[in-house]
Amino acid sequence: MIKKFKMEDVDCADCAAKMEEKIKKLDGVNDASVSFLHQKLKLDVEDDKLEEVLAKAQKAVASVDAGAKILV
Repeated sequence: MIKKFKMEDVDCADCAAKMEEKIKKLDGVNDASVSFLHQKLKLDVEDDKLEEVLAKAQKAVASVDAGAKILV
């Protein structure tokens, strides 16, 4: 399933790339992209793991930039 989410306070393209890399490594994620310019996350995730992946993705985003977050 592909879902799109708005993001808030992603400070730079380098941060977005680091976030994307961490999210792609999460169990249940088929693909992910984080856009600094558009402040969006596109997530391709297994249907039954969406909630679990979102919780872990929030932590991954915060580990790169404490002020950034995924708006759910």
